[in-house]
Amino acid sequence: MFRRGSFICGSLLLLVSLAPIAHASDPLDPEAAIRQLVRANAEKDLSTLSRLMAHDADIVSYTVGGRKYVGWPEFEREMREEFINAQKIEIPITELKVWTKGDLAWFTMELDYIRFVGEGSAVKRTVLPLRETGVLERRAGRWQLLSWHESFRSAQPGGPLASPSMVAGSQKLVGSAAALPDVSGEWDILEVEDEKRYKATLDKNGNGPYTQQGGRFITTKIENRLWQGTWHQPGNDREGGFEVLLSEDGTQAKGIWWYTRVDTRKNIPPKEHGGTYHWKKATATPANAQ
Repeated sequence: MFRRGSFICGSLLLLVSLAPIAHASDPLDPEAAIRQLVRANAEKDLSTLSRLMAHDADIVSYTVGGRKYVGWPEFEREMREEFINAQKIEIPITELKVWTKGDLAWFTMELDYIRFVGEGSAVKRTVLPLRETGVLERRAGRWQLLSWHESFRSAQPGGPLASPSMVAGSQKLVGSAAALPDVSGEWDILEVEDEKRYKATLDKNGNGPYTQQGGRFITTKIENRLWQGTWHQPGNDREGGFEVLLSEDGTQAKGIWWYTRVDTRKNIPPKEHGGTYHWKKATATPANAQ
């Protein structure tokens, strides 16, 4: 919802007291507050986002790729960067459920975070199918978002939006280690946008080198065909993450990659800069199986 940063920013011009001051335009219920937050994110409305989010220093929230935010300042910086870098943002909500008890509310939501980067014919459109959960509190009459967590509904952003069957399938857990797909072997990899091609040779755990800047993949999780991990390229001093969805037969995978560090720059918002992958398995036996 809030990117990628995925949320908010803005700076408070005045702090009359520690308690939030209600505005006439503030939403009267938590669902309206959530929808206003999403709309403000899409419209790059920093002041509304800032007003409707709590700024407590000890609040912890999580975004895609396992990125963790504590407090407000770091998240604010990343939202400012996102709004500068994205030419246009669209965030249609596909499902939203809200529960309320007194001055607390919690929600589950599914949405598509659609960002456009570039100018003219060079504009690149990326679709991030997300699910969100979070908690709100009513403070001095205003509903504010406290903590939130977001993750992917599927691993195919950038292409067609996830179908209901794909979303349902991605939620099933692997029953045992024996059921894990075999990703060992040699893979032909295409970075779709740049048409860049190289090979990776992986062991049974999904770890191994690839032929691009001395790179290496490290798998962190494989769950019901959803394959996640990190990549490291010492040749140009960069690293990042990836998330792909394996085909039923385990011979292909499609998904996305992104940066987490370029040289000394480490404050790159997750999923902001990257592209889409298409993997195809070339062999069944790894050269360096462990």
